[in-house]
Amino acid sequence: MTATLAPFPWTDVWGQEDAVDALRSAAADPSALSHAWLITGPPGSGRSTLAYAFAAALIADGPEDEQTMRQVLAGTHPDVTALRTDKVIITIKEARALVERSYFAPSAGRYRVIVVEDADRMVERTSNVLLKALEEPPEKTVWVLCAPSEADLLPTIRSRVRPLRLREPDVADVARLIVERTGASPEVAEQAARHSQRHIGMAQRLATDDAARRRRDSTLRSVLSVRGVGTAVEVAGEIIQAATDDAKALTAERDATERASLLRTVGIAEGQAVPPAVRAQISALEDDQKKRATRSLRDGIDRVLTDMQSMFRDVMMLQYGRGDDLINSELRTELTALASAWPVDRTLVVLDHLAETRESLERNVAPTLALESLLVTIASGRKP
Repeated sequence: MTATLAPFPWTDVWGQEDAVDALRSAAADPSALSHAWLITGPPGSGRSTLAYAFAAALIADGPEDEQTMRQVLAGTHPDVTALRTDKVIITIKEARALVERSYFAPSAGRYRVIVVEDADRMVERTSNVLLKALEEPPEKTVWVLCAPSEADLLPTIRSRVRPLRLREPDVADVARLIVERTGASPEVAEQAARHSQRHIGMAQRLATDDAARRRRDSTLRSVLSVRGVGTAVEVAGEIIQAATDDAKALTAERDATERASLLRTVGIAEGQAVPPAVRAQISALEDDQKKRATRSLRDGIDRVLTDMQSMFRDVMMLQYGRGDDLINSELRTELTALASAWPVDRTLVVLDHLAETRESLERNVAPTLALESLLVTIASGRKP
């Protein structure tokens, strides 16, 4: 499948022709426009990219108004309000601010658009804050929520939005895109597309970051080496440390830039003492950064668990004689030996515990303990 580029502002939306057609029609025809949309699709499928392209088409005064559309895509237009979070959840305070904003009339464009990138990170109380705004929105306000699936939102939210499900691209499609975007070799791009399980953003990172590829391979081989409680504890510690280092690398530069920007805004030179009147702002920033670091660490651990799931999924595929579609074909020898040594029931126990571990981490269970328990199950075939 070769994706056909749609006209601006849809040019960065890749491989979602049906969704683009639906939203282009809605933006051009008020009778086809719903007041609230829910864009769902697997991670990396381009939910937020599509949401902002839709916002640009809604706000601009027709397809020729490219300047306005570029403003929207750059995040500088006053009629688009976006909520994206690096924290564990979206707070009630953030949701209330969105609702308040949704009742403002458009200041320059045809519509006011509210984009919630991580709608699945709203707990029930926060979701309830949005209900009234979704039930009775102003005539010129359009809500666009993004989430992995409809099941991630409350039924009361789902009943008030128009769903739009994105397709999942093939490995070959993602590999071609990565070659075009990064210049990576076809072999590296294909491996990255497989290992990311067609997550475009993660595939791009793997294709361009040798260290990330080595870290993934090393982690999976370490998991396969676990033979008992002692090695389970050791490997769990290694995974947590690697995820922590990765999270720090991703957030440290941004944290420093934000702090420097805040100090410049309040007129404090580098190295100058922070006066008491400003310390509250610094503390609030540091608190937000700590929450973002927590989310980044959890996301890193979740990526490891996703990789582990792919590996034991491969084991099960081999056990059922389906070795032609492995995600981790580089480990075929090791996984074939495991598939022969284990009964299918044991692989199922491991996959079930992997799913439970991901759920436990979302409930704030200590990551090290959760991983140790999981690795003991992998080594023994029984849950502790």
